[in-house]
Amino acid sequence: MTDLISKEKRSYIMSMIKGKNTKPEIIVRKYLFHCGFRFRVNVKRLPGTPDIVLRKYKTAIFVNGCFWHGHEGCPEFRPPRTRVEWWTEKLNRNKARDARVREELRAMGWNTMVIWECQLKPKERQATLENVVRLLEKTYLESTYQAKFTPAYPLLEEEELPKVAEEEECYGVVDD
Repeated sequence: MTDLISKEKRSYIMSMIKGKNTKPEIIVRKYLFHCGFRFRVNVKRLPGTPDIVLRKYKTAIFVNGCFWHGHEGCPEFRPPRTRVEWWTEKLNRNKARDARVREELRAMGWNTMVIWECQLKPKERQATLENVVRLLEKTYLESTYQAKFTPAYPLLEEEELPKVAEEEECYGVVDD
C-alpha cells in the first residue's frame, strides 16, 4: 500500500515526534514534584536514559508510549497495517532493548518502573499516580530499614528473662 503523503511531508511529520518532555512524562513529573519528590530528568549516565530518576529512592522511571514500545493488550496499541514486517521487527527491537535496559539497571542495584501512556488517561490517571507514589515509598522504606538489624544486646526468650521485681507482698496485714 502506498503512502498518501509525500516522502518530504512524512519525514517532517516523523521528525516532530518527540522523545523527551512528552505529555505523559510531564503529567508524572508534575504529580511527583507536587508530592514532594525531587528527581532528575533524562539521565544520560544510566543505561537507556530513564525519563525520571530518583536517586534517593534508587529508582528509574520510564514513561512509555503504548505504540512505540508495543504495549501488548492495550487498546492504544494498534500495529500499522502497512510495512507490517518492518514495523514488527522495529517494535520487537524496541521491546528487547527496553527489557535489556531494565535488566542492566537492576544489575546496577536500581529499581525500575514502567508507566504506560494508557495508564495516564483521565479515568486511570489518579490511581496510577497514587500507586507510583506508594511503590516509591515502599521501596524507600525497604531499602532504608533492610539494613541488617543487629541488637546491641542478645535477645532472650521469655522464660530466660531474669526476675527484676519480687512478688507482690502485703505489709502490715495480718492473716488470720
